[in-house]
Amino acid sequence: MLNLSILLEESARTYPDRDALVLGATRLTYSQVDAAANQVANLLVERGVEPGDKVALMCPNLPYFSIVYYGILKSGAVVVPLNVLLKAREVAYHLDDSDAKALFAFEGTAELPIGSEAKAGFDQVDACRELFVITADPAASSPIADTFAQAVAGRPTAFETVATDEDDTAVILYTSGTTGQPKGAELRHRNMRDNALASKDLFGCDVTRPDTYLCVLPLFHSFGQTVIQNGGFAFGGTVVMLPRFEPAPVIETMLRESVTVFAGVPTMYWGLLGALDSGTEVKTLAKNLRMAVSGGAALPVEIHREVEKRLGVTVAEGYGLSETSPVASFAPYGEAPRPGSIGKPIPGVSMKLIDPATWAEIEWTPDAIGEIAIKGHNVMKGYHQREKATAEVIDQDGWFRTGDLARRDEDGFYYIVDRSKDLIIRGGFNVYPREVEEILVTHPDVGLAAVIGVPHESHGEEIKAFVILQPGSTLTAADLVSWAKTQMASYKYPRLVEFVRSLPMTATGKILKRELARTSATASTARFRGGAATPVDS
Repeated sequence: MLNLSILLEESARTYPDRDALVLGATRLTYSQVDAAANQVANLLVERGVEPGDKVALMCPNLPYFSIVYYGILKSGAVVVPLNVLLKAREVAYHLDDSDAKALFAFEGTAELPIGSEAKAGFDQVDACRELFVITADPAASSPIADTFAQAVAGRPTAFETVATDEDDTAVILYTSGTTGQPKGAELRHRNMRDNALASKDLFGCDVTRPDTYLCVLPLFHSFGQTVIQNGGFAFGGTVVMLPRFEPAPVIETMLRESVTVFAGVPTMYWGLLGALDSGTEVKTLAKNLRMAVSGGAALPVEIHREVEKRLGVTVAEGYGLSETSPVASFAPYGEAPRPGSIGKPIPGVSMKLIDPATWAEIEWTPDAIGEIAIKGHNVMKGYHQREKATAEVIDQDGWFRTGDLARRDEDGFYYIVDRSKDLIIRGGFNVYPREVEEILVTHPDVGLAAVIGVPHESHGEEIKAFVILQPGSTLTAADLVSWAKTQMASYKYPRLVEFVRSLPMTATGKILKRELARTSATASTARFRGGAATPVDS
């Protein structure tokens, strides 16, 4: 029997007075976090949530996320983390698809009204019975629903964690692949536990020398959730939270809290290098920082070298997917880095290169390129309620095909050659073109749309839409971008729009996106100039 919440509970028993979570002046010990999570578990049980039920959590990097996350697990329920940037229609889809029985949502701000979008989505799903609003001020009320503080007030701080099997689903992480609506990857308790415990070998973690982790990666994504939150809690570390990445506050926080482990996507390293001065900041960071981790996209070699030069720390790169909990490969701890490589498979995980058409393993040569397939303790149970989609990516022997093409050197290090199909990674967020296209064509003036990623100096890629308008339409690119902004999360909507009369297609009518990418101009960071290509805010 195994419940993922053991990561919190064991550290709370062993290090009750050690700081577990830090946000600004707020500092919560392991015993305080565990007690608060027990209140959440008691609340859920009293509201009729049963083991195996799904409970959604829509919250930025605040202590509430971890408290509710582990509280859900303690109750025997399944955590469904939702991106805080989702709009109402997207929230409704995720609640309905996951069969969520309850939703915890942060109220947000005027600029990012998370609570309002959550409420609007919640109202569209009858099966989701309970909504709890997490307010910035615990004493505040909410016009939307009961507040978190009101709901847990007076609840016992002790709870007997529900026994779950290691193969029961602990977390459902949503991912789209490159086609269709988002799919929920069901991750077992052992998937998530073993991936978190892998930090001992990957990061050289030592409970006698607890680390301080900066948590600026969003916790609703697998990277931050497993590597920082669960991995940090597993070894009695202190997790210092920041709700969003801004270089100056990140540097200030790292200095104030003596951060020893930083994990980020390449654009974060790019931002940090641009904001660092050449004096005290660099020296102090270099003195404290023990481990720097990069994932989510390939880290440019020049950034890798600049970080090592200025901060004296090697950036360890890894690779994984939501379906693999997420870490599948990582740079071996203590070995010299190989810039551009995603490392080797982590302990307990196997990787191989296969022929995408036949699934047959490719015979190794220095130049051989194949699709990465993964097998091990980290591979998901499957996609929630999607047996066909699961069978398309996991074979009878348990090998998961990633869709990512790579090569392997003679020492067993892997190097990504190309990403799966048309996936766009914008600032570390996965954007799936078909989902964007399907929303764009709901606009009455849009006849057809094709979405691709184009290079961008800070975001890695920018989203560009090629659009064929309906006859007689006077819609402008600026109008379409403004409309799309209200229909999609901020990391999804296209900043670049180009109106075209036709799209390149195959004989069967399939749009040739590679041709669009080849002929498309590189995205700029200019503002509106009234033309068809329209870069806007970040």
